[in-house]
Amino acid sequence: MLKFFRNIRKQFIAEKKISNYLLYAVGEIVLVVIGILIALAIDNANELSIKKEKEQIYLMGLKDEFQTSKIKLQELMRVNRASYEAAKDIVHLMDQEENPPEKQLSKLFIDAFASDIFFNPNNSLLFEMINSGSLKDITNDTLRIRLTNWVATIDDIANQEKFLGEQRTNIVEWFRTEGHSIRTILENTGMSAQLGIQKQKEPISNLSALKSVDFENNILLFIITSQSTTDHYIVLMEGLDNILKLLEAEIEP
Repeated sequence: MLKFFRNIRKQFIAEKKISNYLLYAVGEIVLVVIGILIALAIDNANELSIKKEKEQIYLMGLKDEFQTSKIKLQELMRVNRASYEAAKDIVHLMDQEENPPEKQLSKLFIDAFASDIFFNPNNSLLFEMINSGSLKDITNDTLRIRLTNWVATIDDIANQEKFLGEQRTNIVEWFRTEGHSIRTILENTGMSAQLGIQKQKEPISNLSALKSVDFENNILLFIITSQSTTDHYIVLMEGLDNILKLLEAEIEP
C-alpha cells in the first residue's frame, strides 16, 4: 500500500501537480498513523489478555487456599466447642454433692484442656501477592479490600487465641502446683499406656480440685474466653465465606 502511494507521489511530482501531491502525502501520513494505532491496539489487547490470564491464575489459587482454610477453621471451631463444653461439665460436677468417678473427671480434663486452639490458615499465595505488589492485579475492588482486611483479622484472631492459651495454661499450672496428679489423668484416659508410663502403685485422686474456688475461678475464666473465641471464629467464618463467594464470581468458567 505504501509503495502504491509512493508511485503516485512520484508521478504528481513529475507532472508538477502540487495540490494533488499534498493530498496524497496527507493520505500516506494518515495511513501510517492508522497502522501505528492498530499496532498499539493489538499490543494493548495482548497485554490485557496476559493480565487477565494472570489474574485468573491468582483467583483460582486463592480459592484453593481459602477452601483449605475453611476446612481448618471448621475443625478448629469443633475442637474449641468440645473444649468449652467439657469445661462447663467440670463446673457442673463441682455443684454436685457426691463426687463423680475419677475417670470421668480425668476425661473431662483432657477434653477441656489438652488441645491447643490455633488457626493456621493457608495464606502463602496471598502473602506472596501482597509482598510482591501483585494484589493490584485483582481488578475487583471489593475483593481486593477483603483480602487486605483478612490479614488484619487473622492477627486479631491470633491475639484472642493467645489469651485463650494463657487461660488454659493457668488451669494446668494451678492443677500441677496444688499437689494434684497429671499422671492419674493419663492413666484414667489410657494415655499412660500409649506413652509407655507404668501405672502408679497408689494413685492420687484429683477429686479434691472440685472443692477449690481457685480451680473454679480459673475454669470460669477459661469458659468466658473460649466463648469469646467462638464469637471471633464465627465472624472470621463469615468473612471467609464472603471472600470465597467473591472469588467464585470472578473466576471464569
